[in-house]
Amino acid sequence: MTATALPSHLPSTMRAAVLRAPEKLEIQERPVPRPGPGQVLVRIEAVGICGSDVHYYRHGRIGDFVVRAPMILGHEPGGTVVALGPGAARHQVGQLVSVEPGVPCTRCAQCRRGRYNLCPDVSFYATPPVDGALCEYVAVDEDFAHPVPDQLTAETAALLEPLSVGVWACRKGCVGPGSRVLVTGAGPIGLVAAQTARAFGATEVVVTDIAPQRLELARQLGATATVEAGATRLAATGFEPDVLLECSGVPAVVDEAIRTVGRAGRAVLVGMGGDSVPLPLAHVQNFEIEVTGTFRYANTWPTAIALAASGEVELGRLITHRYDLASAEDALTAAARDHTTVKPLVCPHPS
Repeated sequence: MTATALPSHLPSTMRAAVLRAPEKLEIQERPVPRPGPGQVLVRIEAVGICGSDVHYYRHGRIGDFVVRAPMILGHEPGGTVVALGPGAARHQVGQLVSVEPGVPCTRCAQCRRGRYNLCPDVSFYATPPVDGALCEYVAVDEDFAHPVPDQLTAETAALLEPLSVGVWACRKGCVGPGSRVLVTGAGPIGLVAAQTARAFGATEVVVTDIAPQRLELARQLGATATVEAGATRLAATGFEPDVLLECSGVPAVVDEAIRTVGRAGRAVLVGMGGDSVPLPLAHVQNFEIEVTGTFRYANTWPTAIALAASGEVELGRLITHRYDLASAEDALTAAARDHTTVKPLVCPHPS
């Protein structure tokens, strides 16, 4: 089967925000993609801006991932199904969906074991050379266009992607009823991780950051206590967590936070910082602390949808700025201009 023709009411071209070089973003006209077998065409209504988007915009690379050709940024999309490809049967036109931005090969050893986030051949939005979703339409495998209930909007559907990072971190940390959790970093990931930890049953969730306004938001969203990093040493608080969710990526913070973890605790490294961090080996060994990394997520969308739809996790509270597609560059530089920025959104089809 070949790709389906576009319905006559849809345009043949669309606008896309294309990164041509570091700090050079251009709005281009591109063909609207035709959904192939088992795919749906999604009209993008909201895209969250992630730290990785900003990093690609500024530097043109993240570690080994280098932008070598013009690329569309954005991997946190929500929107509406507007056309079905051949054989696609899981959606109806008009269905609001959250797009999971990574499609694995489904054949490798990691995929067969359910760890599709570790698939070496995954095609992931806005990871070179794969285009992302800062555009008006995307075609996506129907299995990765997750229908969302009426309680959610396109904006909150888009933020199910960062929420999935928080869900995966809590799963990796085995957060459950009675857990005592330390979350370092109150950016979007730290804020959703803290809310998820509470939803998973944690009785104490302490959040640290250097920004007082983000700590205030963390308290409003359910943190049982906050610590202003730099003003107070973690050791001085006396808090001994069972689980550390390290969301800052700052090497010095990683070292200090792991030293607080109690016996047989778990340290989950979520934030992306330098290529290496100091590890307090004596503490890790003497306390038998399990240290693990996280890479994206797997099988998290059903849980994320349930948490957001129930109100246990408030995603809308994270949104601080909204931009149209023509102003995508402003969205990518918002945090540098405004220290109150938490989560900017780009809305390609503003109402």
